[in-house]
Amino acid sequence: MTVNESIVQTQVADYLLLQYPDVLFHSDFGSSVGMTAQQGARKRRQNGGRRGWPDMVIAEAVEARPVFEDPYWNNVCRDWDCFFGLYIELKKDGETLYPGPRAKKRFQSKDGKEYKTEHLMEQADCLYDLRKRGYCAEFAIGFDEAKQIIDKYLGGPQQRKVEF
Repeated sequence: MTVNESIVQTQVADYLLLQYPDVLFHSDFGSSVGMTAQQGARKRRQNGGRRGWPDMVIAEAVEARPVFEDPYWNNVCRDWDCFFGLYIELKKDGETLYPGPRAKKRFQSKDGKEYKTEHLMEQADCLYDLRKRGYCAEFAIGFDEAKQIIDKYLGGPQQRKVEF
């Protein structure tokens, strides 16, 4: 069975419901649905005219700390006392973001990295803009990587203590 992006979204939603039942999240089901040109235009308008909005948001603020071993995140963590939420752009297993060495086209994002398609660059730009506003925002290739990002961000299901 081929696991497409829609299945990955469902797997991540199921994981969140099971391991983090108190966490509020939203998954953009419409991102993987074929739309007419008119429907696509309406959706973009409803999203502020932006393309590349991430598939999933977890509405849970956490203390800012290096979540990933990326030097970029060390700089982001210095700018904020907390992350206001987590955005994830989900991809199916095996998908590649970056162009190979022989790629004829390369699309440079605001984050300084090159992506293999214009759409991936737009998604990377959106993640970059969210980071600049105090959100943790990442690509995740497949369920396992998404689960790893969620657990690092939220501190793991067994370590959570929720106080209201």
